[in-house]
Amino acid sequence: MLILAFAALVLTAGPALAAGDADAGRAIAQRWCTACHDRSDAVPTLREAVNRPDQDSGVLEAWLTAPHPPMPDLSLSRREIDDLVAYLATLQERR
Repeated sequence: MLILAFAALVLTAGPALAAGDADAGRAIAQRWCTACHDRSDAVPTLREAVNRPDQDSGVLEAWLTAPHPPMPDLSLSRREIDDLVAYLATLQERR
């Protein structure tokens, strides 16, 4: 019975455990992203980038998992990607 209760807890808490921490994501963005995305006219701001019509959390996650030029490979961990995607979601306008 205890095993079933634990399994139910894991299955119901799975999405919540997988969700990123937006505050941690903001710190990652400040460290790695804003140097280009908020201080250069050559690339869109983070807010502009995440509000493109084709952007959603899945696209952002895929991009951060396997970035390609001109964006550098930041070698982010799975957790850092989840956190950064959670932060970027706070910049998205409601559609």
